[in-house]
Amino acid sequence: MTTPESDQPDEGTEQPLTSHLLELRSRLLRSLVVVLIIFAGLFSFANDIYTIVSVPLVNALPEGSQMIATDVASPFLAPFKLTLVLAIFIAVPYLLAEIWGFIAPGLYRNEKRLLAPVLFFSILLFYAGIAFAYFVVFPLIFAFFSAAGPEGVAYTPDISRFLDTVLKLFFAFGIAFEIPIATIVLIYTGATTAKSLSQKRPYIIVGCFVAGMLLTPPDPVSQCLMALPMWLLFEIGVLLGYLIKPKKNAEEAQDTDAD
Repeated sequence: MTTPESDQPDEGTEQPLTSHLLELRSRLLRSLVVVLIIFAGLFSFANDIYTIVSVPLVNALPEGSQMIATDVASPFLAPFKLTLVLAIFIAVPYLLAEIWGFIAPGLYRNEKRLLAPVLFFSILLFYAGIAFAYFVVFPLIFAFFSAAGPEGVAYTPDISRFLDTVLKLFFAFGIAFEIPIATIVLIYTGATTAKSLSQKRPYIIVGCFVAGMLLTPPDPVSQCLMALPMWLLFEIGVLLGYLIKPKKNAEEAQDTDAD
């Protein structure tokens, strides 16, 4: 029995380990250079970028209040750190393209047809998670923090602590929005099925709220704002999973056709 052409790796792509390591090094160096170029272009706007990111907090501050810097170097380091992270975020499509270029030669053609859209939608969902955090989550949680303080206590957040919280939430929501992709990959690889995931729905819901508790500040608003979208995205992944033919079943069907 012959293996279908779609299950054959691309020909002429076998390379010794040394060549793979050299290629990996060159791709890592190119990725680093791209990040540094983007960072260099953004650095002169570092303070403006920080101002834009802090808008949801500034709008929630009590009248007459403002952010403070408790560390000598934080007025420089906070915008610097934010700009570097932003450069990495912007470079994500290129970084994933380099990853794709490295692993694609070792993939089967049918795996490439799945992985290419997975990478594309992973980027979109990651950016969607960041946008959701900035436009929806930040205004609500900062307004909650500002209003929840006891009377007589000045609410003047430190810029470095604020940045740490913001970056944590950006990463948390960016990763959380990848749930449909993770669900589809698990179903396609045969690790689970859409029906099995549906039966585990109560445990998934509890897991979403536990993740929201661990990944967000200790307040009910941000926890719910993370847990509910995670649950919704899980349901979307399960619905799409019913439309996906697992890899094993697809291979068996191809073997039958080849016979």
